[in-house]
Amino acid sequence: MIVEVVTGTDERPEARVVDVDDLSALYLALGAVTDEEAARSLESSGLGRLQDAETAVLDVAALRAAAEPRATAPDWSAQWDRMIVHARSGGRLSDDGANLQVDVESAASA
Repeated sequence: MIVEVVTGTDERPEARVVDVDDLSALYLALGAVTDEEAARSLESSGLGRLQDAETAVLDVAALRAAAEPRATAPDWSAQWDRMIVHARSGGRLSDDGANLQVDVESAASA
């Protein structure tokens, strides 16, 4: 699954969740946007925030709410649960389970 911030309508950056059925990896992909634009788009979408240039913190509930309605994999919920367990074991999930740290990548390499 990819959370991406790209230039959307009217050349305004927008955050969106894509590849919702692939839960083997999760990261933030930035298109041709500045860090400030990416931060603003993530926050206004409710999906999360930039922690720094290499890390974003995503809201787990908002991410699931954005992805699950579009998922088509029959075992999507089980895959989601495995992804969250893996994130917790890797130290990327907050203690309360509300936030998930992900890497930031250029959309060109996504």
